[in-house]
Amino acid sequence: MLLLAKQSEKISMNIAGSRRFAGPPVFRSGLAVTLFLSGVVGATGALADDDDAGFRPGNLLISRSVYDNNPANVAVGTALPPNCIAPNCVTATADGSYPNVWNNDAADASFGITAKIVLDQLRPSGELVNSLEVPNSSDRRISPTKDQMVTSFPSKSEIALNLSTDGRVVTFMGYLAPIDALDVSNSNTPAVVDPSNPVPGSFPRVVAAVDEHGRFSFTKTNAYSGNNGRAAILNNTNGANVIYTVGNAGNGGNPQPNGIIVGAGLQIMTAEQKPLAAQDPGLPTPVGSFSITELGLKADKIGKDTNFRGLTIFNNVVFTTKGSGGNGINTVYFIDTTGFDSTGKPLACPTGVGLPGASATLPTAPIFYDATKLQTLGVVPYNMCILKGFPTTLAKASTAAFPFGVWFADPKTLYVSDEGNGTTTFDPVSGKYTAAAAQTSAGLQKWVFDAGLGAWKLAYVLQAGLNLGVPYTVKNYPTGQNPATGLPWSPAADGLRNIMGRVNRNGTATIWAITSTVSGNGDQGADPNQLVMITDNLAATSFPAGESFTTIQTARFGEVLRGVSFTPGTDLDHLADDHDRHDDDRQQHADAH
Repeated sequence: MLLLAKQSEKISMNIAGSRRFAGPPVFRSGLAVTLFLSGVVGATGALADDDDAGFRPGNLLISRSVYDNNPANVAVGTALPPNCIAPNCVTATADGSYPNVWNNDAADASFGITAKIVLDQLRPSGELVNSLEVPNSSDRRISPTKDQMVTSFPSKSEIALNLSTDGRVVTFMGYLAPIDALDVSNSNTPAVVDPSNPVPGSFPRVVAAVDEHGRFSFTKTNAYSGNNGRAAILNNTNGANVIYTVGNAGNGGNPQPNGIIVGAGLQIMTAEQKPLAAQDPGLPTPVGSFSITELGLKADKIGKDTNFRGLTIFNNVVFTTKGSGGNGINTVYFIDTTGFDSTGKPLACPTGVGLPGASATLPTAPIFYDATKLQTLGVVPYNMCILKGFPTTLAKASTAAFPFGVWFADPKTLYVSDEGNGTTTFDPVSGKYTAAAAQTSAGLQKWVFDAGLGAWKLAYVLQAGLNLGVPYTVKNYPTGQNPATGLPWSPAADGLRNIMGRVNRNGTATIWAITSTVSGNGDQGADPNQLVMITDNLAATSFPAGESFTTIQTARFGEVLRGVSFTPGTDLDHLADDHDRHDDDRQQHADAH
């Protein structure tokens, strides 16, 4: 019997009244927040009169996680995870001081501490405009029942930023939890409890939406129990009011409970208007499902083939990536909404690999899955495909593919970031992380569509200027060796994570990206990383000489950079024209003074 998760009737496609936003937002001007950033190109206090009033269309938006560096957050000898039950308890080896606190990862594989989220508005060249803090419990005005959201500081795949389909809001994911809570990113969700999860806590996952005035709204979900939600996009055009999210689920034994299997991968939910305290999301509702058995391969751990990270929408198709975990295939995927053949296989990819159909539309409802088959087949029917031309090698058999962010410049040009393999081999003679420096696929991959082959092909990989494997220094950050790992604290770029881009009128594309790192840190997700940019010749199919990344922001001590997007209110269809017009206005303003 075909069943749908209990709250399927809650997936409404109509916008009922106006969106509710929490407020008022408090922006801090570029001058006020300059002390909180390092490495910002051209940071200045000479701002336009309206620069601190909100977000300006066409600017960049960066998500930043800020750890409060409180030694009392963890005491040496404390049992971890919090409220653990034997035999799942370990002992903390370091207090809450940054960055030593992350050495607790060696004892507690689920270790993490929740931290505040800050949104930085930058001009495309990197000049800081203002910053906005997401409501959290460190604000005395925010009681436990008020709308709020945090991130898990060392979780490298969290708080990706994405514009809605109409460009009016930006969405991202986190947790309904207080600041400085431990191991939240591996906790259960309230409606999906895995008894085998060593982390006994329970916290909802949350999608935040912020508009151009800095006003927030929040939507609660029980998806991603045992793991984390990573990215979200609001589809609010053509009468829709739904959010697509990606993430991973499960932190316990095998087999996984049904709720864990159903709550992984790609989810769909209605964008809420009510306060978080009044929301009751029920069970997760998957919108996309994939299994390696679609390629004729033997099934692996049920529910782990959809450990997704990157997320984008192009030409009415939802695309995502998988680049971590030992199950499934690390590659680029899409949801096929064109239907199924007579055997129940997706029309776009009856053998698991294909191209989006011309009649594809954005999904507006969950999968009507067969609950009796969850433990043997996962969420069926499968409605996802590997994008033709991209890797189909099992993750456990490959060490060369770690895709993260995706951005389409046009129908024939796709940029994919690869975060690198995370290998920390270090040569004290050269002073480099040699494995990171030797990588050939890490960085920004440019893929072009070959109409003759009917498939995508890798054109080249952009790495120049990233200085893969070369350590850099951060003010106040230790430069010696971490005694817990025997490796240098100083981080080095290992590849790229979240990306976004803009097509320019001169036939080039400018791409902004967040770096991944390798280091001797107990958790490399806690390294102060960087925002970089590069401009690429769109027509090029072989590496153009002279193209190189420029670093435009480096996270400071106790901070990490996560997501990159354009500001809410940006019209993506006219972005290049708006950018050129904005530059002309700024030049005229400068000439007048």
